[in-house]
Amino acid sequence: MARIAVIGAGMGAMAAAARLAVAGHQVAVYERGRTHGGGVGRFERDGFAFDTGPGLLHLPAVYRDLFVKTGKETLEQCVELTQVDPASRHLFADGTDVPLPNASRAGVVRALDDAFGAGAGERWSDLVNRAREAWDATRRPLLEEPLRADWRALGRDPYPAPARRGISGWLRRDGGRPATLADVARRELKDPRAAALLESHALAHSLDPRTAPAGAAVLPYLEQTFGTWYARGGMRALADALYGRCRARKVRFSFGAEVVGILEKDGRAAGVELADGSVAEADAVVAGVAPALLPALLGGAEPWRDGDVRPAGDPATGAGAGGGAGRLTVFLALRGARPRDAAHRTVVHTPDREAELAAVFGKAGDSRGTREPCPRPTVTVLRPDDPTTRPDEDHEAVTLTATVAPHGPVDWIDGPAAEQDAERLVAAAEAAIPGLRDRLLWREVRTPADTAADTAAPGGAVPGPALAGADGRFLRPANLTRLPGLYLAGGWAHPGGGLAHAGMSGAMVAGLIVDGADWRGSQ
Repeated sequence: MARIAVIGAGMGAMAAAARLAVAGHQVAVYERGRTHGGGVGRFERDGFAFDTGPGLLHLPAVYRDLFVKTGKETLEQCVELTQVDPASRHLFADGTDVPLPNASRAGVVRALDDAFGAGAGERWSDLVNRAREAWDATRRPLLEEPLRADWRALGRDPYPAPARRGISGWLRRDGGRPATLADVARRELKDPRAAALLESHALAHSLDPRTAPAGAAVLPYLEQTFGTWYARGGMRALADALYGRCRARKVRFSFGAEVVGILEKDGRAAGVELADGSVAEADAVVAGVAPALLPALLGGAEPWRDGDVRPAGDPATGAGAGGGAGRLTVFLALRGARPRDAAHRTVVHTPDREAELAAVFGKAGDSRGTREPCPRPTVTVLRPDDPTTRPDEDHEAVTLTATVAPHGPVDWIDGPAAEQDAERLVAAAEAAIPGLRDRLLWREVRTPADTAADTAAPGGAVPGPALAGADGRFLRPANLTRLPGLYLAGGWAHPGGGLAHAGMSGAMVAGLIVDGADWRGSQ
């Protein structure tokens, strides 16, 4: 039985902790904050409740496997999961209204034909078929196995070129530049609204479609194939269930316990030093923090080996290729009942995507965002039909989110400026919620600066998922480090951000510790 010290109580770290405890190890988690869950938090006021992190779950099989492997109760016995239908509703500036059914390929084709004209659904279906090929080619090495020394093989984009005369070679152009998701959208979908729909999947995952590889088309494929799910009580209920599973497996948690150093002894990680001066010895350390923070914990030494993937983007802000954008979130407490036919998720698209991308990611050739806000950004409106989110049936809790530049490129501590940006979200949301302002009781604004304070993520950035292609710029640091006994878990490590990916990282770390560095993933 080994002693395992885990830094942070985020979803990836807890996923690793639960699996390691079941394997017979003595696991202790040290969390600088007051609670578990990392970015999967909860804000409550006056009987209203809101998720501060992701509001929906994709690939629930990751957590089904975790709960099966760590206890008798299944995921569904611990969390009430329901499929969201329609999966999403998309509103465009010209008035086009597109409800997309959940996990229905034929239904999506019909919806797009109805909205964009005959042939639009077939073009989307062809794109999704190619995305499936990319998924099949990279699923195991990218999502189920630890990142290996030969990771450069994943630098090649797996998205296949359309087999049509005249453009079969378009995936490499401009002197060999690989195609981006924006290229795919423009050349394969034709209609700018369909292109915006595709690009919105990248934007929602903190990715710039102008630089994300064509293989990012796997993101809508995953959602369309495996469905969109909601947990009663919000995603915080999933974090609570995982915390409960850890406690049931005798994982020990210490909150308000900030780790300020990782101990080394005989060339191995040997424990952690806490801010209060105490030391917790261990046989292995799992770091569930942004890798960019690790050198400070190692006395200035970098944990990467020669040839390893390094943290993407600006280490101070998280900005840059694959480094993650931030989230501006507005919680709305509304009087009046939620309409029965209200969509759970509505995406209100910007009328000026170029202005939005420049505001979030910077103008072409500039990796840092600008302070020229988009007058009407793309806004996601979440309206869960969940009694636990509201004081009674005569009120409704609504969450608005927009992808924004992280703190650093933008001064999110500037309260008046943040309120102005929040007002832009509310204005956009009126397209999805008629009479919104007449129903408004109060609103609460959360910026990337709040995210940074809660999670210590650089700039409050939200990590995107790892992607193949772009010469590896969208990969995350490996779970193994150059220091034996030190492992990385969570959204900033392989295989990247998102609830499902965090759960995968926990499984990989547990496999490496239990079975050794030669572990190749679950069979």
